[in-house]
Amino acid sequence: MATFETISVGDAEAGLRLDRWFRERFPGVTFGQLQKWLRTGQVRVDGKRAKTGVRLEAGQEVRVPPMGHAAPKVAVKPAPKAPQPVAPDEVKLLKERVIFKNQALIALDKPAGLAVQGGTKLDRHLDAMLDALRFDGKERPRLVHRLDRDTSGVLLLARSRVAAQELTRAFRARETRKIYLAITVGCPRPHQGKIDLALAKAGGRGQEKMVADAEAGARAVTLFSVLDHAGQKAALVALMPVTGRTHQLRAHMAAIGTPILGDGKYGGREAYIGAEIGIENRLHLHAARLEIPDAKGKNLRFDAPVPPHFKAALKAFGFDLPREIDLFPRSDA
Repeated sequence: MATFETISVGDAEAGLRLDRWFRERFPGVTFGQLQKWLRTGQVRVDGKRAKTGVRLEAGQEVRVPPMGHAAPKVAVKPAPKAPQPVAPDEVKLLKERVIFKNQALIALDKPAGLAVQGGTKLDRHLDAMLDALRFDGKERPRLVHRLDRDTSGVLLLARSRVAAQELTRAFRARETRKIYLAITVGCPRPHQGKIDLALAKAGGRGQEKMVADAEAGARAVTLFSVLDHAGQKAALVALMPVTGRTHQLRAHMAAIGTPILGDGKYGGREAYIGAEIGIENRLHLHAARLEIPDAKGKNLRFDAPVPPHFKAALKAFGFDLPREIDLFPRSDA
């Protein structure tokens, strides 16, 4: 008689959505079949009912029902290999970029160009280097949120499973406050405002892009404030995402006619205007500040300095970076 099987989530699988985990482990199981198993409680995570979008953590136990006739040709994939040792120079680089650490979390100043997680033909990424940031901790640090590969700035890591659960909850409950700096092509009008524009994913595999879609899209809200500008040519803008959609800031700024400098994906050729004054064709988007409450309710604030290519663009346009970049109301947007 076929029986249920319990499989432990590996370190390299931490952060995967449950449906993605099934797709990698059991490629023959359809999404519809998984949905049915979840609805009937046959698939459980740590003994509890779960939904397809729940993100798994290392060490969690996933109960898998007998495949039987539902998926006769399923070939169970082995768990992903453990991350390879990190090169000494990369260990040094990462440790130099630690802004803050305590027993619960690490705040890291992620460099532009370093992907947070792997993908097709992408072996070098932060997720594979997290052992280098273990320090004196018993557990491998865990990712709790993401930054685009070409976005620099503050990224939080949890130092334990318990801390990961609490930080993830804080992000989902919108208890965090994130302020980004961007240089835009053109100057937003008015100089302060709110973009409330639903976004949906479009494009095929490897060509995904977020587009405005009032009917099928998920609500996305961004607050913006111009800090300095060079006429209508370019502007230094503070951005606060109220929601956390993929590529939200990039898609929103392009949608109002002021794409982020160097963002060819959303701004096309018009996003590259700085070659004649020595500005690099790189994305000028920086996660400058992140605030989050700790376990005792105290507000923790982490700031990351702008990277060299961003600083060079500020100089080229003659922008002054003000001391205060958080100009947004503290009430819900």
